[in-house]
Amino acid sequence: MENVLRPLIVLGGTVLLTLAIGWGTDRLLCKADERDHDTPLWGLLRRARIPYQLVLCAALLRGSYDQAKLLERHQVGIGRTLTLVLIGSAAWLVIRIAAAIVETTYSRYARVHRDAARVRRVRTQVELIMRVVSAIVIVVAVSSMLLTFPAMRAAGASLLASAGIIAAIAGVAAQSTLSNMFAGLQIAFGDMVRIGDTVVVDGEWGTVEEITLTFLTVRTWDERRITMPVSYFTSKPFENWSRGTPQMTGIVYWHLDHSAPIEAMREKLRDILRACPAWDGRACNLQVTDTTPNTIQVRALVTSKDADDIWSVRVTVREQMISWLSAEHPYALPRVNTAESVLPPSRVPSPDRASLRRAYEFPRTGRG
Repeated sequence: MENVLRPLIVLGGTVLLTLAIGWGTDRLLCKADERDHDTPLWGLLRRARIPYQLVLCAALLRGSYDQAKLLERHQVGIGRTLTLVLIGSAAWLVIRIAAAIVETTYSRYARVHRDAARVRRVRTQVELIMRVVSAIVIVVAVSSMLLTFPAMRAAGASLLASAGIIAAIAGVAAQSTLSNMFAGLQIAFGDMVRIGDTVVVDGEWGTVEEITLTFLTVRTWDERRITMPVSYFTSKPFENWSRGTPQMTGIVYWHLDHSAPIEAMREKLRDILRACPAWDGRACNLQVTDTTPNTIQVRALVTSKDADDIWSVRVTVREQMISWLSAEHPYALPRVNTAESVLPPSRVPSPDRASLRRAYEFPRTGRG
């Protein structure tokens, strides 16, 4: 009877104690969250309740398993398994706690500072720092798990002795990966590009959606995702429309007839922009920038508060100006000459030169 009750009491008591401690901790976090709504730390820490309970359960079982007298032949294997579970759940718990602290810090910073560019920069740095912390914790946890095996402990001295050679070989083999990682750190702390920035890369216009230590994702205007190595942004030129102030200047071109009413077009441009909510009112200009034998090139210069609004302003001005010209001044639109061409006299056959010359002479009155 004792052989049955002892394992049940030890294992059941451990599980009940784990659930009780986990429930009590969760209630304390709930009360702290209700008392302080401005700090999201307590609510974020509640996401760590599963790894927290795993750590408690594994630690209690590791300490009390010897008293259970269960499967004594496999005591070493079970103890090592509990140790591995304890190390893994502890690493999971550390990552969750670090994520909660980092997210809380970022939320407070975003509430205090109203500069969107600075907030995006801090967000990029925070995410990359969190990835580095997670990678370090995972590496330490895996190393600790490996060291629980006697064979790994015996090989530890030789591994440490050859660490320099292994590091050199790994550095040569993973040169591109390491360069991308250093480029990611350079982007994060050099403020070259941030999450949410509007960029133009390889002729594609889009918004930076994700930045990691090795790659960067750009979401284009048509919802496509372009994934590029971060080393691209440290080795090649690219356009960052969000650098500095987000204000943008846009240009609209028309090819019109030489008789186009330029002054009337300037007045119409002002009317169009006054009715356009995306125009920020900073600049409005219309000029003739080029001319050809058949047309003139007219350029309108408009402004807006950011890259998204400048697109709306440009298409609105282009569409409404063409509609107005078609309705009020159709002669201003470019035309194609469809009249029959007349050859010069030098290229007309000789029998017809006299008739051609008579056709171009002015009519005479009276007798000559």
